[in-house]
Amino acid sequence: MHTPEATSTAAAATHGERAAFPLFVSAGDILTDLVRAGGPNWTAHPGGAGWNVARAVARLGVPTAFAGAIGSDCFSDELWRASESAGLDLRFLQRVERPPLLAIVHETQPPAYFFIGEASADLAFDPESLPEGWMSEARWAHFGGISLARAPLSATLATLAADLRAHGVRISFDPNYRNLMAHGYRPMLETMASLAHLIKVSDEDLRCLFGTDEDTALETLRAMNPEATVLVTRGAGAATLIAPGETVAAMPPRVEVVDTVGAGDASIAGLLFSLMQRAERGWRDHLTFALAAGAAACRHAGAHSPTLDEVVALLT
Repeated sequence: MHTPEATSTAAAATHGERAAFPLFVSAGDILTDLVRAGGPNWTAHPGGAGWNVARAVARLGVPTAFAGAIGSDCFSDELWRASESAGLDLRFLQRVERPPLLAIVHETQPPAYFFIGEASADLAFDPESLPEGWMSEARWAHFGGISLARAPLSATLATLAADLRAHGVRISFDPNYRNLMAHGYRPMLETMASLAHLIKVSDEDLRCLFGTDEDTALETLRAMNPEATVLVTRGAGAATLIAPGETVAAMPPRVEVVDTVGAGDASIAGLLFSLMQRAERGWRDHLTFALAAGAAACRHAGAHSPTLDEVVALLT
């Protein structure tokens, strides 16, 4: 399916006006959250961990794309519009004639959910159809979420991550545990951890992925790739960043929390932005920026993508 926006982009490229490729690409899950709003009422929200990270990095000011596939239905139309509004490079968002991926959030306190997406559009993502030459300009690529627990997309993304690493692109990985990972996820976890330069996990991720205490789980994760930098977030508690030869810890800024939806995605987005745009800073500064981005997201309802001004305001 071709949209007017995609057609105009292609026309510009034909006439020698191709826009530069993004510096950052997130590939993974893009979906619609259907959240029970009381009684028979439901509210639809564009989402997906991979898409949230892309939107957050773009909001901070880095040329960004989300690489994935959506359908041709009303939910997918909204995802397209939200991606355009976020400033994402739409050349990387594919549209196919398949049903949408939906997350049905039937309880919010505590969260209870399930997914509807057998043979859905996200599974049809085809990296071979992405614009030619984009890998040579990308600096970082991010993977994670339920996309790595849904075949055949999981294998497609693992292969893409390996290809990108071979091209010199740095790889970020956030497993972002969901119940789809309860069985059979360990081989993919090991594969992606081994490819990653940066791994982000929460304390909850560690407990759920490994079924052990946090210290043992972290030791197991780090053994999969001792050279990777690892960020461990703990909600309102101290976060730890373990880099080769250096470990730093910091508390997130104290803010009035509206909700924590998307805080982890904003944190990894903040860290990636800092590594790309503030490369001269030390690891403590990178960690501080990441935690400020996560805290800024908590000041708004839903998966808020903070602006650079919002993040900087929490650094002072």
